[in-house]
Amino acid sequence: MRTGPKVRAGRRSWVTRPYRMLPLADRPGFLIRRLHQIHVAMFTEACAPFGITPVQYSVMTALEREGELDQASLGAEVGIDRANATDVIRRLERRGVLSRRAGKPDSRMKMCSLTPAGQRLAARMRSAVERAHRRTVAALPPRERAAFLASLVRLVEANNERGRTRLRMGQVV
Repeated sequence: MRTGPKVRAGRRSWVTRPYRMLPLADRPGFLIRRLHQIHVAMFTEACAPFGITPVQYSVMTALEREGELDQASLGAEVGIDRANATDVIRRLERRGVLSRRAGKPDSRMKMCSLTPAGQRLAARMRSAVERAHRRTVAALPPRERAAFLASLVRLVEANNERGRTRLRMGQVV
């Protein structure tokens, strides 16, 4: 396995120096974005045979967990805005992965659920998705993985209101 440059543990220059003076590799936002890019690449590689994106898989697992949700609630479960939710849902619907129906009593509300084909696809993808998630944090010892994930949850919870769309916390998929 190829390893890249080592990040110096305990680097704290960001605490005492203005961000504009810091190398990119010392900026939290840059590192978070870079790790996201790396994870998406790992997910895409592991899940290429399925042709499903990380956001589409999140929608599928939210429906798998909740059963049926209206589009607005589904977007909140995954943390995507209404327009993006509609686009993702339409793409999955065209593939036969989910179905939409008019809500009751408000027919303007669109209710979404996984089709049997979508349930089978989600089940077939599970091991590949798990492999991508494990690879993302594999460089950390198990105890540090748990601490890292706990820190991510804490940061998202503390800043959830600032995002374009609020993620419905406690329901992270």
